[in-house]
Amino acid sequence: MIIEMKNIRKSFGSNDVLKDISFTLKGGEICALLGENGAGKSTLMNILGGVLPMDSGSLHIDGKQMAFSTPAESQAAGIAFIHQELNLINDLPIYENMFLGRELKTKTGSLDLAKMYKETEAIFKEMNVNLDPGMYVRDLDTSYKQIVEICRALMTKASIIIMDEPTTSLTDQEIKRVFAMMKMLKDQNVGIIFISHKLNEVLEVCTRYVVLRDGNLVAEGNVSEVTTNDLARFMVGFDVRTEPLVREKKLGPEVLRVEGFTSNQTFRDIHFSIKAGEIVGVTGLLGDGRSELFQSIFGAKKRISGKIYVNGKKATFKNTTQVIKEGIAYLPNNRKENAIIKDMNIIENASIATWPRFSKRGVINERKHQEIFAKQRKALSLKMGELTDSITSLSGGNQQKVVLAKWLAADPKVLILDNPTQGVDVGAKEDIYDIILKLADENIAIIVLSSEAPEIIRVCDRAIVMYHGVIQGEVAGEAMNEHNIMNLATGGQ
Repeated sequence: MIIEMKNIRKSFGSNDVLKDISFTLKGGEICALLGENGAGKSTLMNILGGVLPMDSGSLHIDGKQMAFSTPAESQAAGIAFIHQELNLINDLPIYENMFLGRELKTKTGSLDLAKMYKETEAIFKEMNVNLDPGMYVRDLDTSYKQIVEICRALMTKASIIIMDEPTTSLTDQEIKRVFAMMKMLKDQNVGIIFISHKLNEVLEVCTRYVVLRDGNLVAEGNVSEVTTNDLARFMVGFDVRTEPLVREKKLGPEVLRVEGFTSNQTFRDIHFSIKAGEIVGVTGLLGDGRSELFQSIFGAKKRISGKIYVNGKKATFKNTTQVIKEGIAYLPNNRKENAIIKDMNIIENASIATWPRFSKRGVINERKHQEIFAKQRKALSLKMGELTDSITSLSGGNQQKVVLAKWLAADPKVLILDNPTQGVDVGAKEDIYDIILKLADENIAIIVLSSEAPEIIRVCDRAIVMYHGVIQGEVAGEAMNEHNIMNLATGGQ
């Protein structure tokens, strides 16, 4: 199959997202579609996937002009779309999710649950995925939800597969499995469009690249002829820093101390403290318990034992509202389910944490919220249209910036960032790193949760490494390197 998108234009109100883009993909190649958040990547693929109509331009498949008005029409043409925001139904078992929109039925017209289960089991076996098709999706962590999405696309026997950030939440082993799947499909003459901000992965698995910037196509060519620095420069328009970010540390008094934090299953006997102006990283491998630990500290999950001290005083929190009042903020790692409210607009999402602070007799001071957000919008280099546009009109990375703006507006003393650059492009990452350092200079204690050791090394003063729910060790200075972090994360000393 050969896909040709010619002179595609698309706008949302006054925001021109795609400006005369032409894109081609042939069967048997893996093409990286790159660009900063808001560059137009997802919009272009949403047009190909039948999610959005184009304003002008044309789409050709094997030389025949096509126009998709629904995702079903795109799927019928042999195109499968694995979206960045997972499209699974938590309250259905895996095998029913695998057949959404194309359910198998018996001769009497009822759902053939047994056959759907059996076929799901077969594709899992073929892909070496150890999952029970009967499990409910709500019981899966994010990485396995992503694998289910990929297997669902493979089951449709698609000729073209669009993968929008498919490895964001996966472990190294799972990523290798996905890449093996991709290479197998390439050998079967399937064309793959791979959208990712992980440029090292692009070099490993892709054959060709196309780069968008501000809605324009700015570079394309063979992956074998470029480096990650080249791709980053194409994306942002200038050379991107890679060296560790050095700053003069001016640490204040201890602002948070945790003693003996224990949960039934995910973490146990956790002790640590952090001072004002300090940046502490918490890292490990998938399943290490760090997210659950800090959700518990924030009051969103229960613990069976443990004490919290804020500014030297023992604190007893009954809910997250009390935690926020004490100056602790938490940016979660699952943006779609836990960070944004899809039915609200941009300014509502950016101000919801501070509604009680800037309201009088139940009336929200919208002007005050807009003034605060205007400053955050500039500081975060947020790409958006109107304040009243839906939060879902933004790219994933720009949604992440709105969530960060929400918590910065709350004026926190301790800011917990759980994978703050997940799904964020290289340019926006640098913006966020600069913001983290600036906030630390303003005497805010920053806790960065991340699976990416290079990120921890670049931005943090020291790092706590977890393994199977316990603190395995701590590194700082010259000892804070990838080798030592990985050694601790895998149970070493």
